[in-house]
Amino acid sequence: MRGFVRLIDKVPSVGHRRRLRVGVLGGSFNPAHVGHQNVARVALRRLRLDQVWLMVSPGNPLKPSHGMAPMQDRLASAGTIGDGRKILATAIEHRLGTRYTADTLRALRRRFPRVDFVWIMGADNLVGLPHWRDWMDIARTMPFVVLPRPTYNQRALAGQAAKRLRPAFRSPHEAAALAGMTPPAWTFLPAPQNAISATALRAAYSGAHATGAVR
Repeated sequence: MRGFVRLIDKVPSVGHRRRLRVGVLGGSFNPAHVGHQNVARVALRRLRLDQVWLMVSPGNPLKPSHGMAPMQDRLASAGTIGDGRKILATAIEHRLGTRYTADTLRALRRRFPRVDFVWIMGADNLVGLPHWRDWMDIARTMPFVVLPRPTYNQRALAGQAAKRLRPAFRSPHEAAALAGMTPPAWTFLPAPQNAISATALRAAYSGAHATGAVR
């Protein structure tokens, strides 16, 4: 339990004395992996952010709960790919008491009025975005950046969300200014791609246990 509290406290409860540029990378982190880490590092550098928050979801409404590790385990997993300074693992969504991304982003804006936020997502999430509750409100609440994912990129850029939000698209050359833009504003950021997935990692881990390779 101590580790759980310590990781939560990486992000303050409310406010900042100075303005910050923060990227929010939400997810189950079940478990966290190098793909998440690469996305956070690319966003930190290309968007010229002060921090990236790895926001561990209490429970994704679009994902089954079966196979989902306890919150404290997933938070600890996210902590292993952070550095405690620029890339921070946080359970702030749990503290906010929100369940849906639209509500969470609105709550973050209210709680941290001096922070310029950017929502970070993968191309797979852009494909599925129209299925999220109040998805247009998400785009109107916070600028967002889309990072490439193998097999999803063309579908993402040709999909319903991208078409609907086409007037708000910004060139990747403007990425460094995205945090200060008035939403809706978004870009697709070309970057090295990593095909690793948490699902594959869980399957490999389960398979190793089944064969006795992990003790």
